[in-house]
Amino acid sequence: MKQFITRSLAFLLLTFVSLGVWAQDSSQVKLSYSSERLNDKEVLLTIKAVVVGEGKKLYSVNKPSEESVNSTVEFDSSVLKFFKDPLIEKGNVKTEKDSELEVDVKYVTDSLVWQQKVSLADTITKAFDGKVSYFIKDGNEFKSGEAVFSITAKKAGGEKADKAASETAATEEEKEPESLWEFFLVGLIAGIGAFIMPCIYAMVPVTVSFFTKRSTSRAAGIKNALIYSLSIILIYTLLGFLITLIFGPGALNEMASSAVFNIFVFVMFVVFGISFLGAFEITLPASWSNKIDSKSNFGSVSGLFFMALTLVIVSFSCTVPFIGTLTAYTAKGGSMAAPLVGFFGFSFALAMPFALFAFFPALLNKMGKSGGWLNTIKVALGFIELALALKFLSSADLAYHWGILDREVYLSLWIVIFGLLGLYLLGKLRFHHDNDLPLNDYGKPYLTVTRLFFAIAALSFTVFLIPGLWGAPLKGLSAWLPEMKTQDFNLAEARTATVSYAEGGAEDKNRVKPVKYTDFLKSEIPGVDAFFDYKEALEAAKKMNKPLMVDFTGHSCANCRKMEQEVLNDPEVMKRLSQDFVVVSLYQDDKFRLPDEERFESKHGLGTIKDIGNLNKEISLEMVSSLAQPLYVFVDTDGTVIKNAGGYKADIPRFVKILDEVKEAFKAKHK
Repeated sequence: MKQFITRSLAFLLLTFVSLGVWAQDSSQVKLSYSSERLNDKEVLLTIKAVVVGEGKKLYSVNKPSEESVNSTVEFDSSVLKFFKDPLIEKGNVKTEKDSELEVDVKYVTDSLVWQQKVSLADTITKAFDGKVSYFIKDGNEFKSGEAVFSITAKKAGGEKADKAASETAATEEEKEPESLWEFFLVGLIAGIGAFIMPCIYAMVPVTVSFFTKRSTSRAAGIKNALIYSLSIILIYTLLGFLITLIFGPGALNEMASSAVFNIFVFVMFVVFGISFLGAFEITLPASWSNKIDSKSNFGSVSGLFFMALTLVIVSFSCTVPFIGTLTAYTAKGGSMAAPLVGFFGFSFALAMPFALFAFFPALLNKMGKSGGWLNTIKVALGFIELALALKFLSSADLAYHWGILDREVYLSLWIVIFGLLGLYLLGKLRFHHDNDLPLNDYGKPYLTVTRLFFAIAALSFTVFLIPGLWGAPLKGLSAWLPEMKTQDFNLAEARTATVSYAEGGAEDKNRVKPVKYTDFLKSEIPGVDAFFDYKEALEAAKKMNKPLMVDFTGHSCANCRKMEQEVLNDPEVMKRLSQDFVVVSLYQDDKFRLPDEERFESKHGLGTIKDIGNLNKEISLEMVSSLAQPLYVFVDTDGTVIKNAGGYKADIPRFVKILDEVKEAFKAKHK
């Protein structure tokens, strides 16, 4: 065991160091891209490379000799036909003989600008893709790096599009704080849940009394308790930082959609749930807490820190389920700040009661005694952990099309779990470590009013779930349930079928039906025959002469399900989509393997495109340089973007207005 722990720590240390080196190498050059229309036939593409730091040499793209080293700018072969002249390089370029390479080299120490003139009519918007490979000398060390780019040259009148894009970017920047607040609140809730677990709640009076009795004054007691609380916050926030640093936000986001990760979290939740039900306790080795506790020297800052670390280790059995839940949740954030903010919220909720009771010791007398009610909460959380575990198994099941957890099976399990929770709260189901119910004045066991109301809530929720077995949308839970297409028996299909194409008239005779991937994918937009392959959908849009709505979605995307139920399920939206548009739903987390002949190398750093999910990610990056889910993009029959309508926003009039605007713009262009 000791050898295993030592190796694990060594691995983490090496990972930390390697990530640090990688970060240093990737920050040698800051690249920026722009385009400028020179006239109605020409556009100038510009790439600027700025050297970060002093004493570094960025090598030119022009070599003074064949043996010399150089940077390169390569454009995709598909756009070379638009080029008029060779690439131009501007900058304070110097030439000297390198003492180590023993060849002449060209370099700058500040910045380089590379410009390419292209022929492009002012009626066309075109993306020019390529790759910059730069070469740098830092002291006596040679370093290299590369960056994939896409520079969009807009048609005339693109200033309005630029303004709209900047407004969209500003909106996205405004959304980031909202999402960070969401992670903080989730962490806060998880911290509150962990605090009321028996192994932490019962320690509050003992710990606070220890501070107040051992301190020389009340002010000293408050100071020590504050340092102790801040140490708890530091430890858990550091944990969130290490999770982000080791895996990285992009890796966390990618990992969150993988089968291995989702099955691991499913098993973890099941184990935690069984533990909460009382089958066993999850604890770290006692030697760990003993060694840490021996370094606790009351009165010093380091001693208080080790006291906090002792609490973290001793309370592992109660906090680790919440930590696991929080890690899984923040992984889907895809942001460097998500785990940090989430774990800060968790530690804040966990630490503040210690400081609060130290400030106001009289509150300890009003604090409820630990006992049977804490065990009841723990068991109730065990049922909830089991229910939540199914969400992660469902994500893997949907992405890989295993078909083991269809919507009916999922709902049946939830109905049983929450039904048993209701029976437990009513005292009809008992575990070996449960205390007896309190006795009334007549010596008979009775339910407290609080427990009764929680039982009513659990059983009411159970009844609410039952209609879902016959296809009820259960809109409030759409983000947590499997996709509706996995429902074998769905009475709601009869209603959506009535949204026919009758108003379309003769135009419906030209309707093209989707074929590719329809054997395992079904439309999640009611009343709409969605395509699942972009090329097939674009061909259908050309034949039917209709704009194409690209629905970038995901099997495990909670907001996608909410958008489908809250907006796309609206009759007015359904009517417009079915009559005036071709719709393609592109799942970015689908793991269906592509045939060998359809695989290719990504232009956007995704490696070899081997499955549907990565193919759709490539399309999203090519189209709008984003991997957001959900995302609704309207394109013309030639593939040019008409409008990027953004992602989740439960505003039906807004979406109807967008559909009408796109329809009118398409008609005006195709008169």
